[in-house]
Amino acid sequence: MINWAWLLLQAKLHKPRLIVANIIAIIATLISVPIPLLMPLMVDEVLLHKPGEGITYLNTLLPSTWHNATGYILLVLVLVVLMRTFSQALNILQSRQFTLVSKDITYNLRQHLLDKLGRISMCQYEERGSGGISSHLITDVETIDKFVGDTLSRFIIGLLTVIGTAGVLLWLDWKLGLFILIINPIVVYASKLMGSRVKNLKSKENKSYEVFQHRLIEVLDGLYQLRASNRERDFLDQLKGNANDIRHSADKYAWQSEAAGRVSFLLFLIGFEIFRAAAMLMVLFSNLTIGEMLAVFSYLWFMLGPIQELLGIQFAWYGAAAAMQRLNSLLSLEEETRPPATVYPFNDDQTIAIKIRDLHFSYDNDKEVLCGLNLDIPAGKRVALVGASGGGKSTLIQLLLGIYQKSSGDILINNHPIEAVSYEALREKMAVVLQQPVLFNETLRHNLTLGASFSDEALWQALDIAQLTDVTERLTHGLNTEIGRQGIRLSGGQRQRLAIARMILTNPEFVILDEATSALDTSTEAALHTALNTFLKNKTTLIVAHRLSAVKQADIIYVLEDGLVSQSGTHLELVNTQGLYQTLYGSIQSAEVSSHHIDSHEAVASVSAK
Repeated sequence: MINWAWLLLQAKLHKPRLIVANIIAIIATLISVPIPLLMPLMVDEVLLHKPGEGITYLNTLLPSTWHNATGYILLVLVLVVLMRTFSQALNILQSRQFTLVSKDITYNLRQHLLDKLGRISMCQYEERGSGGISSHLITDVETIDKFVGDTLSRFIIGLLTVIGTAGVLLWLDWKLGLFILIINPIVVYASKLMGSRVKNLKSKENKSYEVFQHRLIEVLDGLYQLRASNRERDFLDQLKGNANDIRHSADKYAWQSEAAGRVSFLLFLIGFEIFRAAAMLMVLFSNLTIGEMLAVFSYLWFMLGPIQELLGIQFAWYGAAAAMQRLNSLLSLEEETRPPATVYPFNDDQTIAIKIRDLHFSYDNDKEVLCGLNLDIPAGKRVALVGASGGGKSTLIQLLLGIYQKSSGDILINNHPIEAVSYEALREKMAVVLQQPVLFNETLRHNLTLGASFSDEALWQALDIAQLTDVTERLTHGLNTEIGRQGIRLSGGQRQRLAIARMILTNPEFVILDEATSALDTSTEAALHTALNTFLKNKTTLIVAHRLSAVKQADIIYVLEDGLVSQSGTHLELVNTQGLYQTLYGSIQSAEVSSHHIDSHEAVASVSAK
């Protein structure tokens, strides 16, 4: 979990740099704190002609001809300018050190979160959506980054400045020093009370951003369908409503945090005015000199900046604390089950065989989708799953991939439980081609290889098997053509063939085709099946499809109804047996047979006429 202890642990990794930064901050403070004391003391020792230790020291720095009021004032002016310049240069250097540390901590934080994203179960992604999750990695991490970098660097300087100033004030007059030390904690406490209110407002603002970002991603992903359905304007109006929520929550946070900061500063100013009046009274009724009084006033103004920064840091701290809570909600999400591999059942002599035994599964304790499913996927065979929607076909694939975990039963990989094999090991041997393949706004080459290294010859061979060579050759830049977001520059059938070519490149032992050719025309699909038959020879293949042309390629067909196998066999066996398969494909088969007879009669008639 992300908390202050975690941030402190990360900071300790940069201990040498932080030590240097703090030494620089101390030196900068030692240089800057005496500055307000110099000019006002000139009033007593130079203008009011009460020479003291200051004049004695200045005489050692000036030639005797400059031992006069003008010389003293000009020398102090030069000293003050040099001290301010060096102090600011050191502050910049110190800020640079803190920035380097904060960026490293932020990088480690993002790495920590990205590692978590790789472990989160897919059902969590489906429930929460990518928009809400991505907002955490942007807005919340940025809040913590700003706090660690900008705020902490100013905190060290501000705190040291306040401590140094308090020390000088105690030295000038201990009563005035105690007075200001009492006033400051009151201001800080009042700011803390207001800061807790601001923290809640910041949480509401970030929540509004999260909702807006989530909805925006959904609308952009579905913009094609929304525009085709003439519903684009309605959904954009809903987004405007979400944007309005951001306006209200951001407005509340902005003005109330500003108001809280100004009220806190107002309390300090009131204390300052009281303090100034007390200083003037002490000139009248004690031995406090006018020069010392002016020095006190200078120090009060000198403290305004650091005090204001320290008050602002309070609000930044509350914002960072709220951001950490939201990040921890992300880190607490359920992770994908990843049991360690205890066996390795794969070898070159045997491809993958899968057995399903008494498999049960339900989503969130709802009605069971799989109710004691039993089936075999023999090694090197093509197995098809058919049935009405909701029968459990896609669910079985998700269980094989480890996207979801079975309620009970066994999935055996080469006679070993899938948990003993591990999902990662199985995925190394597996490739999945989906009906709606995921494509990136990148080149055709990148979408084929997904960043892996393949020769151009291998790429073109995969495209040739996938029946995509002619399309690729027509593209302006060939393999280096940008295909747009989700492959928008390609047709639905071309996207599916691109996903098939991607699968061919990996040369898997176990292939899952989930409606992988549903968008292809009849002739292209026939050519593709012919090419794939050679490639898939001796590979274990699981086909989920509704089109008869895809189903007929299978050696074994399982008909799923209500989470169970109701029929199994070859196409010819099932189409001639009463049941769901005959209901689904019998009429299609009859039409194909009739068409074949008509074509045969026409051919005979043509020969007779000749």
